[in-house]
Amino acid sequence: MTPHFSPDPAKGAAVKAADRAHVFHSWSAQGLIDPLAVAGAEGSYFWDYEGNRYLDFTSGLVFTNIGYQHPQVVRAIQEQAATMTTFAPAFAVEARSEAARLIASRTPGDLDKIFFTNGGAEAIENAVRMARLHTGRPKVLAAYRSYHGATNTAINLTGDPRRWASDNGSSGTVHFWAPFLYRSAFYASTEEEECARALQHLKDTIAFEGPTSVAAIVLETVPGTAGIMTPPPGYLQGVREICDRHGIVFVLDEVMAGFGRTGKWFAAEHYDVVPDLMTFAKGVNSGYVPLGGVAISAEIAETFDKRAFPGGLTYSGHPLACAAAVATLTVMEEEKVVENAAHIGATVIEPGLRNLAERHPSIGDVRGTGMFWALELVKNRETREPLVPYNATGAAAAPMAAFGAACKKNGLWPFINMNRTHVVPPCNVTEAEAKEGLAALDEALTVADEHTA
Repeated sequence: MTPHFSPDPAKGAAVKAADRAHVFHSWSAQGLIDPLAVAGAEGSYFWDYEGNRYLDFTSGLVFTNIGYQHPQVVRAIQEQAATMTTFAPAFAVEARSEAARLIASRTPGDLDKIFFTNGGAEAIENAVRMARLHTGRPKVLAAYRSYHGATNTAINLTGDPRRWASDNGSSGTVHFWAPFLYRSAFYASTEEEECARALQHLKDTIAFEGPTSVAAIVLETVPGTAGIMTPPPGYLQGVREICDRHGIVFVLDEVMAGFGRTGKWFAAEHYDVVPDLMTFAKGVNSGYVPLGGVAISAEIAETFDKRAFPGGLTYSGHPLACAAAVATLTVMEEEKVVENAAHIGATVIEPGLRNLAERHPSIGDVRGTGMFWALELVKNRETREPLVPYNATGAAAAPMAAFGAACKKNGLWPFINMNRTHVVPPCNVTEAEAKEGLAALDEALTVADEHTA
């Protein structure tokens, strides 16, 4: 694939100048960033105004599950815009109804009612509101090593350092340790021990917080930005049993893990578990137009049959976003995108990453499934000391910055968080593209190896 334009550095400079003059970027110290001016994108690639092309191993922010500019989805957006660009959410609109039907046809169990939002954080906000109203209880439990969004409730649920500046200490959120054997909080040596001890820790937390005060437990089915830690067998089923015992609403956050990312339509399918509420966004329409939502069980939906749900959004179920979702879900079915994610993940990505781990001392752990993988980079495999400290910035983060620069020099755009690089290309990535990315990683990891002991 080649860029469909001639390089235009002058235009790139103008785009960059306007950005620096007027755009306020998220999660950034504005004077310390240098955003790349992007000229175009297609499939698994994007390119800049200098003509440099990058294989995108980030899928944007893990949302372009069918890659950039899929013609069938672009056409659906254009056709919807020509028919009905927008309409208020209180009406029945074909694109909205069909998107809800298609999503409900894929969600597990009886999660058949869909409340649309503009993104994942709003989905979490409304799921927690539903759980609190359904139970009449105030508290919500969430895991450390998690990310649920940047709005008020969602950021307080989040377990990574992005929460700290906004944590008001009175949100009704209680954090606990979820299982993660590589850095076990429970001194476990096997997945079975980690699962049993993590479940006991959760039971103890609930017992001391008061079971009748807990409205919901919110978990990412497979935590994403926090490190792609696949839960051990039996853990999510154990959480389901705990929730059932105490009348707690079980909320699974599938904003990042859903719609093919793990090689299943939803990650919950890997673990044979059905939550009471499931949040989604990102891959539902490959991020082409902002869309998220909550899939709601019959029991919780019934709570609001005769009682108004006190929540809504002006753009809930926006026709353009829903038309993009309908087209995306159709493409995923017709082109077997979910099957491709599972196949390429199992036959190319996983063996390729494990091969890299055999040759690069900086790789401490390889974990994931489908198109959802993480490499944990360490200074020392024996001690498991991270390549950079937790939440490192500036000079302390230099080894990861050098690794990232080496990736980009080799035409690969990496997803880097703390001491990890995540391998999350589009779910329809080809075998050749996956191997191209692994080769670029192989070369860049020699830079990370220089910082090992």
